[in-house]
Amino acid sequence: MKLYLVHCGFYDSTVCDGLYESHVNLFVAATSFEEARIKAKQLPEFSAKRMHVDGLQEIIAVEGHRIQLEENLSLKSQTIVLNHKHRDLAPKPTSSPSSPTTSMQRAT
Repeated sequence: MKLYLVHCGFYDSTVCDGLYESHVNLFVAATSFEEARIKAKQLPEFSAKRMHVDGLQEIIAVEGHRIQLEENLSLKSQTIVLNHKHRDLAPKPTSSPSSPTTSMQRAT
């Protein structure tokens, strides 16, 4: 088995009436690109969001570390992904009464 990242697109009608395409990356274990595509399409969230496959990647190695999938029967075909929320926002502009609030001013 090999590890595949399946990049899927979908239109969410709750965001701007579905005008913009959203994306998600799904991970599947498969023996080929075609099997990975089929397995992704069988996931409940794929059909629930009416997704389509935009692209696939086979993950062979990361930063000099080979990826080796090992079946663990006690996991009963579960996929486990640990998430860490990280959000960097641009700093809010600061303005004082004496400083300009726009980046361009006309000379008078």
